Formats: sequence, structure tokens, C-alpha cells
Amino acid sequence: MQFGKDAVLRLLVVDDNVEAAESIVSALRNQGIAVRPSRPEGEDELAALLSGQPLDLIIAARQARTVSVEALLQRVAASAKDLPVLMLLDRVDDAALLDAHELGARNVVLRERLDHVVAVIKTEWTDLEARRALRRLEAQVRETERRCDALIESSRDPIAYIHEGMHIRANSAYLETFGYESFEDVEGMSLLDMIAPSHVDGFKALLKKLSKGEAPPPRYEVEARTLEGHPFPAVMEFSPAQYEGEQCVQLVFRRQELDPELAREVEELRQRDQVTGLLNRPTFLRALEDTVADAAQNASHHGFVLIEPDHYGRLLNEIGLDAADRVVAAFAQRLRGALGPDDVAARFGEHQFAVLSRNSTHTATANRAEAIRAAFADHVLETDDRSLNVTVSIGGVQIGEKIASLSQVLAKASQGLQQMIGVGGDRVELFDPGAVDRAEEERIEAWVGRIREALDSDRFLMHYQPLVSLHGDPGEMYEAYLRLRGDIGETVAPMQFLQIAEEHGLLWEIDRWVVAEAIRVIGERLRAGRRSTLLVKITQGSLQDDSLVRHIEEQLGKHGADGSLLVLQLPESKVFTHLRQTQEFLSQLARFGVRLGLEQFGAGLNSFQLLSHVDVALLKVDRSFTEGLATNPEQQKRLREMAQKAGGLGKQTIVDFVRDASTMSSLFSAGVDYAQGYFLAPAGPDLDYEF
Repeated sequence: MQFGKDAVLRLLVVDDNVEAAESIVSALRNQGIAVRPSRPEGEDELAALLSGQPLDLIIAARQARTVSVEALLQRVAASAKDLPVLMLLDRVDDAALLDAHELGARNVVLRERLDHVVAVIKTEWTDLEARRALRRLEAQVRETERRCDALIESSRDPIAYIHEGMHIRANSAYLETFGYESFEDVEGMSLLDMIAPSHVDGFKALLKKLSKGEAPPPRYEVEARTLEGHPFPAVMEFSPAQYEGEQCVQLVFRRQELDPELAREVEELRQRDQVTGLLNRPTFLRALEDTVADAAQNASHHGFVLIEPDHYGRLLNEIGLDAADRVVAAFAQRLRGALGPDDVAARFGEHQFAVLSRNSTHTATANRAEAIRAAFADHVLETDDRSLNVTVSIGGVQIGEKIASLSQVLAKASQGLQQMIGVGGDRVELFDPGAVDRAEEERIEAWVGRIREALDSDRFLMHYQPLVSLHGDPGEMYEAYLRLRGDIGETVAPMQFLQIAEEHGLLWEIDRWVVAEAIRVIGERLRAGRRSTLLVKITQGSLQDDSLVRHIEEQLGKHGADGSLLVLQLPESKVFTHLRQTQEFLSQLARFGVRLGLEQFGAGLNSFQLLSHVDVALLKVDRSFTEGLATNPEQQKRLREMAQKAGGLGKQTIVDFVRDASTMSSLFSAGVDYAQGYFLAPAGPDLDYEF
């Protein structure tokens, strides 16, 4: 599983040592894992936590007295929940290990080795999510099988399931086709009994191939016979299936009322896209699914690529909707010229195409993808009345045993395609499970170059979202969000590049650009007679020395800005783990009136204790306090208590991601100072909100 994306680890820590518990939470966050921690103060609170909010993992100190490990494990066992308990030990020996397993702990972690704690938590969390996914899949499979059985029974197509040449299931349409009244009449009957004598020998050869595990043909023409012995022409369509856990073959049996040659032509038309003449998406997906299955069973290798014309929206505006089909048809014609004799191509979407190269090595697939790219980059695309210069982006996958899953193949190809579009197009990204590191290095290298270019060429920009006072406080306040200007004017969100920037030591440069831009805007607004407070995010890397402080001093003087209108924001967890550096940073900022705000406030175990060490002005409440706020009295109570406590300390509170009026009403009642979110106003390039 991917840590630190959308998943949040709901962690229960049972430890008398609060600082030690907080250090575990901070270590997880430093690894990019979003954590929602809780810590019971007694057995009653533990019972409430176990029965109330959902939890993922529990870490329990062996020597805890507030809640003993024995009592904890008893309650977890009584809850009948799949809730792993990790025992926190000062040291491990044979006796301690046996004690942990006898009590029922799933694993042990070492208190003084936070790296070990994080590694074990990741492993256990991954295993837990896999077990949960398996249970969900099993339930879905049972429901899907039930629905499929009902659909098959109601289908007008004659359908049967065949295992080792015998009928194990048949629907009413199938029985009616052959003149049988009930399934008991054909249960266990050989499929050969349904075949006319003149076709028996050929069909026996087919059944032998199937018994050896060979893939069935997608279509087989035969002469069948009814119960009374009347022959009729038919077409069999085979596909691998499972019925009640048994591997079998699903058979769709259709009468051929048309001339066989005409029937073949109709079938060919059914499989083709009418605009391009290429295979349509359903037909191609069946071929791709068979190819992926072959890779899983026989360790074969195949190539699959998705292709899209670059800047299609802009191209469509130029040519007009009426010419779209002509352009797509011309695109398909050019694509055909770049394919090999054994390649299979399809129109996969409105303007997306797919190519399958069977039995292709990684080198051959890469060469084919590059040949397709060059076929468009080096030539003009001709339609009836236009000549167009069109480049393409290509995302592909080398299908093999390591990625023998249709969903993975499609996801990786689509991901590669979007990445190539995102970095300007006219590029190829081929995912090879055997060369993941190389592909990832190339992708990261492209992003690093793009970030450096953005810094050198001033291609970053800011969007601003207003913070609205809920109690009528005067003044303007905005939060500034970093964006990257793309090659064709699109904006790229920071989630796509900040992680790479951090890994390559570029965050400090981005911090300086963000702060300088905010100060420039503050100064510009002051000269226009507007006092606008700006909140900007910085990273913990800027706490390491005084270079950012000196940069702020220089920019304030340059733009004639008031430092009190600038608020720098840091996540609470980063301040906790860089407390001394934050204190020094704040003491230097105080000379200019610049203030500090905490994001994700309340997510730690002792958030308000942190305020006794750092003097911050604004607290942006963690989202866990506002999830389902309008309909959750308990959440409303927690938020009210937090706002009151913050107000007593002279700190102002902010809640973001406000999406509806009912949440606004709850925030007002709770005493929150500021609200922001799409309900009030989205982030945009201008500071034009009417406060």
C-alpha cells in the first residue's frame, strides 16, 4: 500500500510516558504517514475508544500501568475486531518474546529504535489492509456470483458452463434451444451429445485441447442438434470462467440464422469502431485480458501502450467539433502505418488509442512506442481539408509475470500517459516491472529539471483563498497556495512535485520564492491602500539556519511591506520534532513582526502543551475535528472545547475545507474565529474577495 497519500493510520497508543508516545507519532509523520493518534487515560476510556471510532493498530507498552497490557488484550479479544496489538518493549529476549506471544500480541517493537517501530507498523498495517481487502473481495465475489447467476438465468442468450466436457450449469434459453425442459435433463451430459455427427471428430479435437489447458477459441462454428436430432448451424463463444469455485468454460451457444459468410461480416462489424476501422474498446479489452492471463500462466512477455494526441482540447477548438471524426480517422490511419504486422490496435476512448504487441520484449515494445511517437512528430497529419502538426504522448506497460493483472496494466499505462502529458507531451513512458528503478529515475530527473527551470524562469505562481472571520473582525486575510505554470498555461498542484523537490534539496529555494512573492504582494497592496494578511506555507528545511530570516528582512525592505501582515505556516508535527530550531526562528522573526501559524493542530497527543514552548498566532485545526461536523455532536463538542481553550490562550483558530452551510453554522456555534473553503470561495489567482 502507499503511505501518506489518502490513507490515515488510526493509532491507539497505550503508554504512561506521553513524550515517548508522541515521539512514535512524530516518527511516523516524518516518514510521510498521516496519523490520527489517541491515548486512553483509563480502562473506561479504552472501552469507549474500542467501541467507538474505528482503529487500525494498537501500540501498548509492556510496563504500562494506566491500562495494563493484559486488560487491553482481553478487551481487544472480546471486541472480535481484527485489531493488531504491537507490544512496546525496552529490550527483547527469549522470555519477553514468549510473554508477548502468549498474551496475544501480534508483534513486538523496541522503544529505543524508532526505525524498527516504524518498519513494523508499516508491515502490520499493510497486512491488515490486505486482510480487509480480501474480506471485501470475498463478499463482492459472493454478491457478484449471485448477480451473475441471476443475469445468466434471465439472459436470452443460450449460456452453459462446461467442466471437463460436461454440463455443470445451463440457463433456460440454452435448454429451450435444444428442447430440454429442466437442467436435470442435461446435468453431467457431455457437450458432444449436442453436436451433429458430421462435426463430432473436429469438436473432439477441440475438447482435447481444452483438457490440456489450452485457451479456448473465442468463436467456433459448428452444426448442433436438438433433443429430437434436428441439426442446425450454430456459433460457440468460449471464455474461461469459475462456477462454485471450479475452473470451467463459459459457453454462449447461438443459432446462425444468417448465411455463415454474412454472419462473419456482421460479427466483424460488431468488433470494429465505425469511425477508425480499428477494434472497439470491448473487443480490445477481451484480447488484452487473454494476453494478460497468458503472461500469468506461461511467463510470456507482451507490450501494451496507450496513445493520446497532445493538447487535444486546443486542437478541437481550432478545427471545430464537426471535424473531430475526420481528425480521429486520420490519426488512426497514421497509427496503422507505424504498427508491426502482429500488432493489434483499437480506439480506446474518444481520442485515446491502444496498441497490443504480443510476444514483444521490452526493447521491441520501447522501439514500437518510439516509432509511433516519431510517426506523428516527424509528419503532418492530413485530413480532407486540413494539415495539422500533431504530437502524441504515450504511456505503456511491459506485460509480464510481475504485472499479470489487467487492472494493474491499465493503471500503469494510464499513469505513464498522464505523466507524459503533464511534462509537455511528445514523450514515451514505458513501465517495465523488471526496470522500475530506471523508469522512476527518468521520471524524477524530468521533474527535477522542470522544477529548476520554474525557479530560474519564474514559472511558479500563487493562488489565494480568503479566510472569512466568523465574528466580524475587520481586515483582509488570504492563504497563498503554490502552483506551477505548465507548458501550455495549465496549473500544476504542488502534490505532484514537492516530494521530489524535498528529495533533491530544492525546498529551501521554493520556500524563498513563496515568501518573496507573498511580501511583494503585501507591499503592492499596501501601496494601493489595502492591508491584506497573507498566510504561506514553509517547510522544516528552512528552520536549519538563518538564511530565510535574512531573506525576509531583505524582501521587507525592498518592497516596503509590513512584516505583521505575513504569517508563516508549519505543520504541528514538524514544529514538535524541530522545537529548538522553531524557537530560534521565531525569536529572529519577532524583530520584523512576522508571525507563525500551526497547521494540522490537534493531531498530536499534547497539542496545547506545545503552545507553552512556541508563541504562535494562528491555529489551523486538523481535519479530524471537522469530519461530519454538522451531524456529529461529539465532534462539535471537541471543536468547541478546542476553540475555547485556544481563545483563552490568545490564539485564533481556523477551519479549512468548509463545503456547506451546515458546517459554517457549526463553526460559528463552536466559537471558531476563521473559516475557509470552497463553500465561501475557491482559491484563485486574484485577491478580489469582498470581505
